Amino acid sequence: MSNTRKMLIEVARQLFAKNGKKDVTMNDIAEASKKGRRTLYTYFNNKEEIYKAVIDKELGTIIDRLAIVSALKTEPDIKLTNHILTHLDAVKDVVNCNGSLRADFFHDIYEVERKRRKIDVNEIALIRSIIVEGIEKNIFKRMDPDLASTIIFYAIKGLEVPYIRQNINSEFEKNKNTIVEFVFQGIKKK
Repeated sequence: MSNTRKMLIEVARQLFAKNGKKDVTMNDIAEASKKGRRTLYTYFNNKEEIYKAVIDKELGTIIDRLAIVSALKTEPDIKLTNHILTHLDAVKDVVNCNGSLRADFFHDIYEVERKRRKIDVNEIALIRSIIVEGIEKNIFKRMDPDLASTIIFYAIKGLEVPYIRQNINSEFEKNKNTIVEFVFQGIKKK
């Protein structure tokens, strides 16, 4: 990706976060980036396209953080614990750090979900590799790694919206490890 395209996406992200998607125009992005409209239209056909690029970039930061956790040289149970906690915190950070994008995130949840499909597949693969390693090291019970990784992924994903909206009680921050323990009751050897 060119530096100009990256810069345009970051400028658009900041404008969307500050003003909300509907109150930002292509002119606003061109002016804030100090690039002409022609340059902006070279990279993006319309505001919707640049908004989708912003979502892609933000979702990419989540999988990047998870890949770092997966690459750590720790035992699979610790790695899976860190994966679950990193997932929840990374999603919350992306949504919350983007101001008005937070409202757009919930309004455009179907668009976000469409963009997430490829990232979801990558995350399930990361979880699967942790599960396989745990089975091989005799830390986790024998199980179908494909099924287990999918179930764990969707269990974590199911907590995202309540966690972001903080509909889970205030004790949640202190009790995130209880959720992890709940997952491990089903997969960890005694």
